[in-house]
Amino acid sequence: MFTSNAPNSQATTLDEVRVEEVLRVIAPKWTTWVVQTLAHHGPMRVSEISAGLPFVHNTLLSKRLAEMESRGLLTRANATRAPYKLSEAGRALAPIQRSLADWSQTHLPRLGQLAGAERVEDALRRLAPRNTTAVIRALEAHGPLRLTHAAEASGLDSPSIQFRLNRLQRDELVTRIGPRHGDPYTLTDAGLATLPILETVEHWGQSLTVAPPAAALVAPRARSVPKITVGTARTATALRRTAASSSGLFSHAPAPQPRVPAAITARSAPGRTR
Repeated sequence: MFTSNAPNSQATTLDEVRVEEVLRVIAPKWTTWVVQTLAHHGPMRVSEISAGLPFVHNTLLSKRLAEMESRGLLTRANATRAPYKLSEAGRALAPIQRSLADWSQTHLPRLGQLAGAERVEDALRRLAPRNTTAVIRALEAHGPLRLTHAAEASGLDSPSIQFRLNRLQRDELVTRIGPRHGDPYTLTDAGLATLPILETVEHWGQSLTVAPPAAALVAPRARSVPKITVGTARTATALRRTAASSSGLFSHAPAPQPRVPAAITARSAPGRTR
């Protein structure tokens, strides 16, 4: 039977199912760009948003706007050509997006001169896949863990935990202690620093007026370990790391970036088919 190697902690629990449901609301591609554009310019019609984000195909943009409205991020008067505006929940995303951009700048500087919105979407791409939060939480509370112990602590079967750990290694959130195949897994500094952000994501989800879509999780097995909690001391350390960067959300680092969206389009120049 698996026995935790981590010290006992007294901290609030992190509901990984709820976190993943919320990430499914804020992680879809171009959501961050739309939120930041409306945050800067206020209510905008579809044509105006499209003009500001010319690298997003019109069909995809219209679909994304409709999804964001249905999930409580945007509001719109009952008219086809009425402008979209951020809901209260949409406006409340700003601190989360800033934390994600700062986290990326601190822990993934090799990404270079990316716009803040691009860093946020890259960070969400790493955090949103199913069962990611469960594995991060298990390693924080009980790690370092060998494969079988990680499976037991997170409630996943062997194929699921192996797939997720491989992905987390590629995304630089998890590493192995030692070069051998059976060596245990542990969180990197970048992985540890995501915990306070995930806690904030869970808290933000309470502001949604529309229930988020249910996450398609692999059904966990019965756990033989106590419910995992986020360690107070290590979470505080991670929070300090996350807040370390002072660069603005809409900026390239380290040089300030002009306002969204025109400058982001000019500096980042993502392809229209991204």
